[in-house]
Amino acid sequence: MSTTSAEGTHGGQPELNRVMGPKLLLLFIVGDILGTGVYALTGSVAGEVGGAAWAPFLVAFTVATITAFSYLELVTRYPQAAGAALYAHRAFGVHFLTFLVAFTVMCSGITSASTASNAFAGFLSDGFGLGFEDGSFGILVLALLFMTLVAAINFRGVGESVKANVILTCVELSGLLMIIFIGFWAMSQGRADFSEVMVFRSSEEKSAFMALTAATSLAFFAMVGFEDSVNMAEECTNPVRDFPRVMLTGLGITGVIYVMVSICAVALVPVGDLTDSSKGSALTQVVRAGAPNLPFDTIFPFIGMFAVANSALINMLMASRLLYGLANQRVLPHVLGRVHPTRRTPWVAILFTTLLSFGLIFFVVSNSGGQAVSLLGGTTALLLLCVFTIVNISLLVLRKQKVEHDHFRAPGWVPWVGAVTCAFLAGPWARSASQMPQYRIAAWLIGIGVILWALTWGWNHFVRHREGGLRDPQALAEHHEDAPRN
Repeated sequence: MSTTSAEGTHGGQPELNRVMGPKLLLLFIVGDILGTGVYALTGSVAGEVGGAAWAPFLVAFTVATITAFSYLELVTRYPQAAGAALYAHRAFGVHFLTFLVAFTVMCSGITSASTASNAFAGFLSDGFGLGFEDGSFGILVLALLFMTLVAAINFRGVGESVKANVILTCVELSGLLMIIFIGFWAMSQGRADFSEVMVFRSSEEKSAFMALTAATSLAFFAMVGFEDSVNMAEECTNPVRDFPRVMLTGLGITGVIYVMVSICAVALVPVGDLTDSSKGSALTQVVRAGAPNLPFDTIFPFIGMFAVANSALINMLMASRLLYGLANQRVLPHVLGRVHPTRRTPWVAILFTTLLSFGLIFFVVSNSGGQAVSLLGGTTALLLLCVFTIVNISLLVLRKQKVEHDHFRAPGWVPWVGAVTCAFLAGPWARSASQMPQYRIAAWLIGIGVILWALTWGWNHFVRHREGGLRDPQALAEHHEDAPRN
């Protein structure tokens, strides 16, 4: 592990420019959390619990906040541009486990981007009045074309820009604030029915607790993103001081917005309609029902497209750069680390992750019975819940190691409760029958990684006669110069 010297270098390289104060960091965190989850899954969450769709978002916010406390202690203990793989490696020193954590994070980026591509296709259909239903051939074609565009942008190279993130955050936020505004407007006009808001109704006749649990495992997808902000630690002016209050504030803002959006949704549109893709995306229906005499319903699908497109691009950038890092660490085939000579982007990693996303989109859209968005979003949540379980356990181990500087310390119970709640939500008991294919999707993705790892290990061990394993896990967080750090 390299250390930072007095001359402001890190492992022989200059330190990253510390330009992010509390305000920019807050906008970055809020922008990272907002996006596809609430735009695409509000209807699916309502389908699991009925009118009380706000409750799963509230529980997901609580679980995410507990794990965020663990991340806060870890990032202030080790304020480098790092993440879950580095924390696991510091705690256990098992190279294969570190690889699994890193590859799982990469897979979560691909499933998240695939979720966004299907949501984008739905909003595009709404915006131009194409009338495509979820799971139709038209949605499949639009989703694949969108991912092709994302790959092209990824290949061209997107420079990092916090200012651009601020603009994107404002656009994403405007769409959700529009929902809330329309909800209050409809209430003043007597069109909102809040009697449904406290009604729990499971589609599979489960108890209220099990229905809430299944919906929470899906709603958790809307809260992920906060963990990416640890990669900005080396670019913050004072990470030890700023990270705790800013991350918790960001989580609080998004949690309140999500709860209010879900309440407005079920108060304005019957749950049966929210889950019916033939009537349009759930939030588009909310806008149409709440303000029928205003042109908001023609504007909102385009805001939705912009929000989920941003999420897809960020996640595919992250996935391709992480795959590039794993290849350069000699734990995946070296060909995945090739960089294009003129664009200076990891083109083979981009191609590989894009092909994986194509396979996911085609398989899920063709076999999900119109539930592609919820199935892919739920798989993302499943993968990250497994990662968060390991992060919480890593903190329990790392607390035995002393660090020289002051750092944030979470309450003693936090990593215990965080590990238990995340592990519980990752289990099959926390999913409905329609969500069970998430495990098959996750197993195929991780299985591909394990096969590639095994082939690379055999090549290194028997042909190249050199030790396998990660040389420098911290380098996994260091993107190629064209990649954004979010």
